[in-house]
Amino acid sequence: MFEIAEYVGVIAFSMSGFFVAVRNKLDLLGVLVATFLTALGGGVIRDITVDKIPYTFSHNYPALIVVSVLAGLIIFKFHRRNSLENKPLFMLSDSIGLVSFSVSGALIGIEAHFNLTGVVAMAFITAVGGGIVRDVIINEIPFILKTGFYGTISILIGVLLYVLNALNLMSVFSITIIFIFFLSLRIVAYYHNWSIPLK
Repeated sequence: MFEIAEYVGVIAFSMSGFFVAVRNKLDLLGVLVATFLTALGGGVIRDITVDKIPYTFSHNYPALIVVSVLAGLIIFKFHRRNSLENKPLFMLSDSIGLVSFSVSGALIGIEAHFNLTGVVAMAFITAVGGGIVRDVIINEIPFILKTGFYGTISILIGVLLYVLNALNLMSVFSITIIFIFFLSLRIVAYYHNWSIPLK
């Protein structure tokens, strides 16, 4: 389940990182850096936190997936399209990446026998860590600080997976249900512009 969630997240966040880079009119090197950071940065931070060799550095597939997705997007000339962030493809890819990496991060935290705080932190870091680094590098306010129902999804996934594991209810079926539910929730929240009120 970890590898499936990891690969789905890498594909989705590769697309998301590419779209953000294009919007900021970065050159090819900038697009590469932004794409790799978005797709793999959170996972690297997560693995270092649990004192493991980063999955990206010990397996060839993540980097190959990023390069393949990037090449495909360039070949089909997605870099010439305007207002990419308002397109359903960007929103869907970013939402899939968010949920997938939240799941894989939480699973790593559970595997490392972390408490609730640790599992939630792993879900959050894996899902948004790379995006935060990318936004800082391109001199933008991190996206998660501008919307109240983005990082919240990651936190809720971490909490729910921790509870399911504590109750011995963790299974492929339960994780799939969580994935579908929170992906749907993120899409609904996006289109209804939901946010957490300040007061």
